[in-house]
Amino acid sequence: MTRPLVRLAIATALAVGGSAGAAFATPAPAAPQAAGAPAGAGLTTVENLGLNTSEAEYLQNWLALYWGYPGEINGLLDTESWRALQRFLRAKWGYLGAIDGITGTETVQALQRRLKEHESYHGPIDGIAGPSTREAFKRFAAPKS
Repeated sequence: MTRPLVRLAIATALAVGGSAGAAFATPAPAAPQAAGAPAGAGLTTVENLGLNTSEAEYLQNWLALYWGYPGEINGLLDTESWRALQRFLRAKWGYLGAIDGITGTETVQALQRRLKEHESYHGPIDGIAGPSTREAFKRFAAPKS
């Protein structure tokens, strides 16, 4: 009589644990981190600064061609996209920070210097990616004819 009870207990535990365990066995897709947050635990930082997918893909193609972007052309400006952009900003626009792919204050300031010179950005060089910075960044990422 003990064996049937043990089997029943195991079957019940597997049935209950199996369905409950299934909810935990499938990890949820990783959500993009906020801009400037350090990357970690396999999460990817994505910050398009207002660019749509097509604009970001155009920028990624340009970064791959000229600034060593090794990633997928997918319209998501991830850590690798920003590392390539930081290499460009270091070479041409006074970026002195780490090539870490984080869109922090120094990265945005260097980007604003470039946007002020070539994309009609009229705001301050303050490292804040506000509406004027985002509009000028869209002009920068627009396909050139």
